[in-house]
Amino acid sequence: MSKIGLIITILILCVGLIMMGCPKKTAVKEEPSVKKEEATKTEAERAKEAKAKEQFEKSLVAEKTPGVEGEVFESSLLKDIHFDFDKYDIRPGDASILNENAALLKKYPNVKIQIEGHCDERGTVEYNLALGERRANSTKNYLASHGVFPSRISTISYGKEKPLDPGHNEEAWAKNRRAHIVILSK
Repeated sequence: MSKIGLIITILILCVGLIMMGCPKKTAVKEEPSVKKEEATKTEAERAKEAKAKEQFEKSLVAEKTPGVEGEVFESSLLKDIHFDFDKYDIRPGDASILNENAALLKKYPNVKIQIEGHCDERGTVEYNLALGERRANSTKNYLASHGVFPSRISTISYGKEKPLDPGHNEEAWAKNRRAHIVILSK
């Protein structure tokens, strides 16, 4: 074989190797996991979720007072928690209530909420506003630690200004020391 024939053969082999060694990359577009979950759900699961969503929407009742970020809706499915006198830490029994609230809120990731901190009538206005704020923030932090994004949660303190029970005894005061969760409209 001549030098020219050898050079041509080597060039052909090099070009062939280069073309074989660089295959085209195909882009794989992954669907969001939400769509994969939707595809695997049975008709019964979809019906159950639709019924739960309908029940949640029926539980919403508009309030007359505006919220921090829009119109406020009450939901009987979101439960209040209560606090001991002059405290803002979450009690064990109330933690289970917040766990249920967090589970419900995680089912509806587009729902924004407002947590209202409330106090009983004892103490100054300023003290109770600060305590109500600590109660609302404590509740927010608990929900956030259980998977509810903090960006969905706003807080407000009403101190002693909006009592649930207008009584002037320990039973009424215990009802008024609470964190109340409401739904905000979009």
